[in-house]
Amino acid sequence: MLIALLVAALPLTVIGSTFSQPDSFLTTEQKMDFVLGKSLFEKLWVSSPSSTTASDGLGPLYNARSCLQCHPKNGRGRPTEANNPADVAASMLVRLGLPSQAPEPNYGSQFQTRAVQGVLAEGVIQLAYTPVTVTLDDGEVVTLRKPNITLTQLNYGPLHPDTQLSARIAPAVIGLGLLEKIPEEQIIARADPEDTNNDGISGRINEVVDFKTGEKRLGRFGWKAGQPTLLQQNSIALFTDIGISSPMFTSGYGDCTPLQARCRQLPNGNSAHMDNAEASGQMVALITTYTQHLAVPKRRIPDVQKANIDQGEALFSQLGCQNCHTPNFSFTTDKAQRKAISIQPYTDLLLHDLGEGLADHRPEQGANGREWRTAPLWGIGLAGMINDHRFFLHDGRARTLQEAILWHGGEAEQSTRAYRQLSKAQRQQLIQFLESL
Repeated sequence: MLIALLVAALPLTVIGSTFSQPDSFLTTEQKMDFVLGKSLFEKLWVSSPSSTTASDGLGPLYNARSCLQCHPKNGRGRPTEANNPADVAASMLVRLGLPSQAPEPNYGSQFQTRAVQGVLAEGVIQLAYTPVTVTLDDGEVVTLRKPNITLTQLNYGPLHPDTQLSARIAPAVIGLGLLEKIPEEQIIARADPEDTNNDGISGRINEVVDFKTGEKRLGRFGWKAGQPTLLQQNSIALFTDIGISSPMFTSGYGDCTPLQARCRQLPNGNSAHMDNAEASGQMVALITTYTQHLAVPKRRIPDVQKANIDQGEALFSQLGCQNCHTPNFSFTTDKAQRKAISIQPYTDLLLHDLGEGLADHRPEQGANGREWRTAPLWGIGLAGMINDHRFFLHDGRARTLQEAILWHGGEAEQSTRAYRQLSKAQRQQLIQFLESL
């Protein structure tokens, strides 16, 4: 039996909550856990000590006070406004590291721009853009923007001279549980690290450590597929983004480095009845249940646009985009009832070299500085309506879907070149298709 795992199309009056709908197949017990997980996802954490140990432990250094601040309305974040350090509504992070993948000695693995009272934040993220002009084959000129990140007002000394920076915006959190259910063998079967079929596409897996078992597993979450499970993804986000410890990451002072002495001396929220952490195992499990069951909205294909959307889908295939943005996965779950599931995430969950233009030169476990995991495309057409902005790619540099396409290089260079050769009408059809997802 084929189970439809998409919510029904919603009227525009409730479009803002489209990414917050639960999967339609939840049991009554799961619905209760979903609601509890939602409250924890939206919880504003406070510093220690506080009147309740269920909400304290923030920081001392942090980027956000809740999961929702990074993923507004469960959608994507946005980059800091250029040359506006006071832009506190942004949900851009800057990852730090050395070529050895060791943390930066003074500032750790992530640059924290906020701090609790009595501690200095690590500094300020300043963002500026360099224009990059691309001329399409029909003469249309498109101006892209290349981000330049500068970390200023450094409060804990200079950065190591070999420090590598990688700016990231938070992705949408819909459909993550479905991606987690895809059998590893299906993802591995699509990998072709040596490009044995000579199609120019050499996707490969990122083999990462599962901190729960200590074993190596296929990574599937994060911009470089650095996390193998949603439990681990949520745990490390709580730890590095908010400074909240959990059974997986038990340090009550978060990402504070040994050189940030004051940060390590402040009280933390680790409590015996919270599994000697600030967020108990049950709390993290509920957050994980919530993120596992956020439904993917149904595609929107107005009759008046159907012909153009169908043509755009054909172009998507002809250009070779589907070689990485794989449309379909089908698998069986619930062994007792043998339910068949078909999903259309438009990702192969593999790492691909996207060229020097998108390179951050910062490796992440098995991923090198030019590789990125193929981003899922489902729900991408609703980005502007959910979050009132349309910033795409890992650092939000692309302001339109066309800009996002034109930034693709490396393994995608052939597809990008073919896109530049399309007529304006054909380009519009391809964009209409993407906006229907």
